[in-house]
Amino acid sequence: MFYVIHQLIFEKEGVYLHTNAKRSNQDTAIPGFIRIVERPDWAVISTVKQERRQEHPPVREKGTVLNCYLSDDVHMRLDTVHAHIHLYLLAGQWGSFSLPLSELYSLRRARFSLGRNFLVLTTRGGDPLPPLHFQRGGARELLKAMQRYIRLAPSPMDGRLFLAYPHDSGALSQSFDELHLFDETSADLVSRFIQDPYATTFGGFSKVTNFFRGALPHTHQESPLSNRSPQDAHCPHPADEEPGFELITCVKLGPRPQVKRGKPLDNWDQFLDPEGRVTDPQKVKELVFRGGIVPSLRREVWKFLLGFYPWNSTTKEREDILRVKTDEYFRMKVQWKSVSEEQEMRNSLFRGYRSLIERDVNRTDRHNSFFSGNENPGLALLHDVLMTYCMYNFDLGYVQGMSDLLSPLLFVTQNEVESFWCLTGFMDLHQNFEESQEAMKQQLLQLSVLLRALDPELCDYLDSQDSGSLCFCFRWLLIWFKREFSFEDILSLWEVLWTRLPCENFHLLMASSILESQKEELIGSNHDFNSILKHINELTMKLDLQSVLCGAEAIYLQLTHCKELPSKVQEVLGLRVPCSSSDESPNSEPKETDTLLAQSEARGKVIGRRGTDDFNLTIMMNNRDND
Repeated sequence: MFYVIHQLIFEKEGVYLHTNAKRSNQDTAIPGFIRIVERPDWAVISTVKQERRQEHPPVREKGTVLNCYLSDDVHMRLDTVHAHIHLYLLAGQWGSFSLPLSELYSLRRARFSLGRNFLVLTTRGGDPLPPLHFQRGGARELLKAMQRYIRLAPSPMDGRLFLAYPHDSGALSQSFDELHLFDETSADLVSRFIQDPYATTFGGFSKVTNFFRGALPHTHQESPLSNRSPQDAHCPHPADEEPGFELITCVKLGPRPQVKRGKPLDNWDQFLDPEGRVTDPQKVKELVFRGGIVPSLRREVWKFLLGFYPWNSTTKEREDILRVKTDEYFRMKVQWKSVSEEQEMRNSLFRGYRSLIERDVNRTDRHNSFFSGNENPGLALLHDVLMTYCMYNFDLGYVQGMSDLLSPLLFVTQNEVESFWCLTGFMDLHQNFEESQEAMKQQLLQLSVLLRALDPELCDYLDSQDSGSLCFCFRWLLIWFKREFSFEDILSLWEVLWTRLPCENFHLLMASSILESQKEELIGSNHDFNSILKHINELTMKLDLQSVLCGAEAIYLQLTHCKELPSKVQEVLGLRVPCSSSDESPNSEPKETDTLLAQSEARGKVIGRRGTDDFNLTIMMNNRDND
C-alpha cells in the first residue's frame, strides 16, 4: 500500500464502466466516478468503483490536494503496457483503471445496443480499456480537461476515432471546439442532407453516396432514446445532461406472432344507411387495413380515407360538397392561368414552381398508360392539378416528389377536381415536404428507435459502417415507398396506410420489416457504407408487398405485447396517446359537414372578391418581399 500526493483537475460521478458493452446489465455496468489528477511528473485519468467511495471520496472543488490510495493486493500490472498503467481486477473482471494521459493513444466514440454511447480509451500498447458510459453527462467536460495535457485530433480514416498527441507549439492553437466531437450546434446528418434532399434522393445513387461519405465523419446525432419529451425536442440540454448518453436496459420482446392478410373490401353499400351515411367507419378502416379495397370501389372509398368527404355525410351533403369544391378549384386554376408572361417574368418564385412541375410531370410514371406518350391528356391534368396546388398553398408551392403522390390519385379518380382535393388530404397526412424537414428528421429518429429495440445487432453493424443514421431510408419515408413497389402495389399500400391503423407510424414498422429481412445479406456479406446504400437502392421492385405488410403487423403485435417496452418505443407506436374513435362516429360529428361547406364557401367568396389582377399583385408583392 502506498500514497501519492496529487491535485484534482476534474471529477465526475455517475460514470459506468462496462465490462461487456454489448450485453449491458447490472452485472456488467459498474458504477463509479472518473478523475483526472495531476502529479508532479504526469497527469493521470482514473476510475473508481462505487464501493470504494470511503477510500476515494468524491471531491467537489477542483484544485484540491488529495492522498491517492493504491492497494497492492487488488491491482495487476500488465507488462505489455507502460509501467505506470494500473488495471484493477475484481472478481475476474476489470473493476477500474488508472492511466497516465501521456500513455493514451486514442479515444473512440462507440455505440452499442439500443443506441447507448461510450468512450473507449486505447493505450499506446494497443490495449483498449473498458468502455465508459456517462449516465449523468460530463463527457464534454472530461475532454476539455484532457486537452490541458494532450491534443486530440480526428482520424482522417475514421470519423469516430480521435488520436492523442503531446502538446507542441503548433498544437496549442487548436481549440477543443474544433473537434466537434460533442458539438450540438453543428448541422446533423439529416439537416445537411436536407439542403437539397429531393434532387439528391431522386437524382441518382452516386449523389447520395458522395454526400453521405462527406457528411458522416462530422455528424453528431442526439440519441433517439434520450429522456426528452416531444415538447422538449427544441429545448437546450440541461447542464448535467450529455446528449446521446443514457443507460438503457435491454428488454426481451418475446415471440413474434404469425400474421395473415385478409380479403379486400368488396361491398360498400352494406356500410351505408338510407341517407348515404357510413354507419361504421372503424369497421371500414379495419377491412381496408386487413385486405385493401377492390379496384372498382377505390374511387369512392379513397375520398373518405383522405378527408374529401366526412364519414357522416349524407349523399345530398356530398353532392353539395362536390359542387362547392369544384367551384373553389376552378377559381384557383383561373388565377394561375391568367398570369401573363410579363407578370411571370417578375415573379421568380411562381416561375420556379412552374419549371419544376413541367420537368417532373414529363418523367412521372410514364410507364403507366394513363401518363404514357406525348400530348397525353393525363400529363396535362397532372400539370394543372400541381399548378393549382401552388395557388392553394403558395407558401409550400411545389416540391419535387409531389408528382409521385398525385399520379396514383389521378389514375384512380380519373377526375381533376377529386384528385386535387384528395391530394390536399394526403398532404395533410403526409407533411414530409415542409421546408424545415422536421417531420422527416423525426421519422428517421423514430425508425432508429424501433430498429434498436427490435434488432440491436443489426443496429450495431450499421453503426460500425457509419450507416446508423438510416438515411438510406429517406426515399422510403419521403414518398411512402412509391419507388420501391409496383404501381398497382402502391395503390394497395397507400390505402392501407391511410387508415392510420394500427398506429400512425405503420410505415416505419414497414421500413423496420424490410431492414430486418435484409439483415443476413447486409451482415453476412460484410457490406460497407457504399454497398449498404447500393443494396438498399437496388431493392426497388424486388420486395413482396404482402410479406412486408405481414411482417410490419407482426412487429407491432410483438412490441405491444412486451410489458417492459421502452417509453420512446411506446411513443412511436402511439401507445402513450389515448385512443379515441369519437371523431369517426357518425353521431359525434353533426357539424363537420356544415363546417366544411362553410369554410369552402368563405374561401370562394374571398377569392371571388379579390379578382385576378389583385391576386397577381399579391403574389408579386410576396415575391418581392422574399427577394
